[in-house]
Amino acid sequence: MAKELISRDQVRVEDTWDLTDMYEDKAAWEAELKFIEEKLQEIAKFEGKVCDSASNLLTVLDIDAILGEKFDLAFNYAERLFDQDQGNTEHQAMSQRMFGLYAKIGATLSFVSPEVLACPSEKIEGFFKEESKLELYRIEIKEIQRLKDHTLSAEMEKVVAMTQEMGNTPSEVYSAFKNVDMTFPAIKDENNEEVVLTDGRFVPMLMSADRRVRKDAFENYYGEYKKYLNTMAAIYNGEVKQHIFNARVRKYESNLEAAVDANNVSPQVYDNLVKTVNANLDKLHAYVSLRKKCLGVDELHMYDIYTPMIADVAKPVKYEEAQKTICEALAVLGDDYVALLKEGFENRWIDVYENKGKRGGAYSAGAYGTHPYMLLNYTDTLDDMFTTAHEMGHSMHSYFSNKTQPYIYSQYKIFVAEVASTCNEILLLEYLLKNCTDKKEKAYLLNHYLDSFKGTVFRQTQFAEFEKTTNEMVEAGENLNSENLCKLYKEINEKYYGPDMISDDEIAYEWARIPHFYYNFYVYQYATSFCAAVAIADMILKEGEPAVARYKKFLSSGCTDAPVELLKIAGVDLTTPAPIEAALAKMGDIINELAELV
Repeated sequence: MAKELISRDQVRVEDTWDLTDMYEDKAAWEAELKFIEEKLQEIAKFEGKVCDSASNLLTVLDIDAILGEKFDLAFNYAERLFDQDQGNTEHQAMSQRMFGLYAKIGATLSFVSPEVLACPSEKIEGFFKEESKLELYRIEIKEIQRLKDHTLSAEMEKVVAMTQEMGNTPSEVYSAFKNVDMTFPAIKDENNEEVVLTDGRFVPMLMSADRRVRKDAFENYYGEYKKYLNTMAAIYNGEVKQHIFNARVRKYESNLEAAVDANNVSPQVYDNLVKTVNANLDKLHAYVSLRKKCLGVDELHMYDIYTPMIADVAKPVKYEEAQKTICEALAVLGDDYVALLKEGFENRWIDVYENKGKRGGAYSAGAYGTHPYMLLNYTDTLDDMFTTAHEMGHSMHSYFSNKTQPYIYSQYKIFVAEVASTCNEILLLEYLLKNCTDKKEKAYLLNHYLDSFKGTVFRQTQFAEFEKTTNEMVEAGENLNSENLCKLYKEINEKYYGPDMISDDEIAYEWARIPHFYYNFYVYQYATSFCAAVAIADMILKEGEPAVARYKKFLSSGCTDAPVELLKIAGVDLTTPAPIEAALAKMGDIINELAELV
């Protein structure tokens, strides 16, 4: 009998997040939506009058901030409910309502930025002198002015805002199809018992020491995707096209430029990453060769990439043990940091285990005025412990930023979003290595370190290169289809993993299972953030309190400056390739260290 997932109502309450910390119940959420609608009517009266006076400008910006704060909370409530069971039709409807409201808010507020831009700088400076409370919004106004060349007339902004709900359709279809409609066959596990494949179980099965299990999981999982490649290609094609539409409307040279400029990052940072990683593919090739040697196989296949290179060391890591170890490892960040970790673990910030209909993967999310929330699909592995530390890094970044900054500056840019999470992972790994006395266990941990480099720097850059190329194809007038997407993905995969890896036919379908391709040039930031985190963790461990103080200042800075500038507070300059080169050089050293141990 195959092991089925439990339904949501069978999950222990203590293993779920407590959404009543946002709203007591749905009625309170409905009341918030009513308040938002009232504020929308209030702000709409200022259309054409934003800069008539300092008082008008202040009122509009105040209401805008209130709308943003209230919407974020209401949106997060609906999305957390939806993600805990995406088959729940009531929660589906709540989620859809929020996307509809998001589009309505965007359309209603579309006059604000154009009117601020149309107001002469001297007049706005006069408003600052006339109304001291406007000083709060100086950075926000500066950011609006930065995007002047890409901001449209008030009428056009309203039209573009009206397309947002429609523009969300590809990602909504992808999420529903992948997380709810798609089902996978059962395979036999190491104990010859049937287990139904799921997104949450796929990678743990690829980590199995039993090669037959890995091969069966790989072929059966991707075999299911193969059936729907034409559908997946059409969905992704629609996703890319809607982003390119927005980029062209806003007079950007490319969607890449539009996407990174939203975070005040230069496209050169993206291109620099891809170029630097491509120049260091020898490190990944050396990793693949070492993996082939450690596994003792004549041919290394893509289904061999997740299983530990060091056999018979892996052991289950129960969630309770993971919490304790994470707190010990991150003690270098101070008692206040550890106290917050414990608060999150003990007071139901986290939805821990997989259940039927639950969104796959892991994330940290939340809104101003409440604590962060974390979604996990914990399966008692070392990787799951690292994932927990990773997501808690996000949560701590949000906590420090929300505590220190007013709402309008609390939301740090996506470009720096992965720094704190990855720094936590590296500090955890360095702690485990420092306290390890067994040679084989140390080799196992070094293997994990290398897997982090492989998965976060190389794999995410591989995704970034694929995403950049697919966008360029559409921008050149080419339609994306299952054939050209599979061909491109496999070619890039072969280049990255090198001659010692068999790029199995099934790996050509992997693009169809990557949800981050619907995040519009998000993945490159995993790689840049990892390299920044390597540098920050190194400083924390070598310098102690001075580096910790700089790091916490960075965590508390929100979006008060360009993200590249904020990283400089913590001691990292990503305007140069130096952090990437240094991180990859460290990977080379770890490869050599592990090679000596095995």
